[in-house]
Amino acid sequence: MWPSQDQTQSLLDAARNGDHQAVNKLLEEHRGPVRRLVEMRLDRKVQQRIDVSDVVQDVLVEASGRLEKYLNDPVMAFHLWMRQIAWDRIIDTYRRHRVSAKRNMDRERPMSAMVGPDPSTIEFSAQICDPEMTPATAAAQREIAVKVEGVIQQLNDQDREIILMRHYEHLTNHEIAETLNLNPPAASMRYLRALRRLRSLLEDTSIEAAEREGIS
Repeated sequence: MWPSQDQTQSLLDAARNGDHQAVNKLLEEHRGPVRRLVEMRLDRKVQQRIDVSDVVQDVLVEASGRLEKYLNDPVMAFHLWMRQIAWDRIIDTYRRHRVSAKRNMDRERPMSAMVGPDPSTIEFSAQICDPEMTPATAAAQREIAVKVEGVIQQLNDQDREIILMRHYEHLTNHEIAETLNLNPPAASMRYLRALRRLRSLLEDTSIEAAEREGIS
């Protein structure tokens, strides 16, 4: 999802040496990933009321204004830094355009906006479903992907978050640990627990569907 770290590092080094073209290229290289993140994680109802491109542009403008400070003190990998700016903007946008004004803003969190089934969902579905039971046709794969997306929405916030970070944002375990302020073993354990809960929900959903078909 994010540009290669080697390419990003080269642009960062050039930017530190005052290369303005490198700065522009650095931000432009991250425009697509930031847009995908916003489309994926910003509530769908909010996306109906605003232009995602405006949110992306706000992220890039803020990153540009804060870039010099980052270059002097790179507290984390650049793509994680960009992700944090985007995530803060997603939260702010959600709160300003929230559907219900009665909800407590201190407890609000942006709803994940699944935009699939996209290749990430189909690939993830193939990983967690029994390969021998997974049909090969595109239509069937998409049907399973839709089911997986629906079950992901049933997970609690913590489980859903780490599944999305791992399989939709394609962050590594170490990157997730850094983002969530966890040590890597704790992040790995949280991910494994979330995966077990997801598989359990999928099994329950399949059993319920089979029972309904049997009744009909």
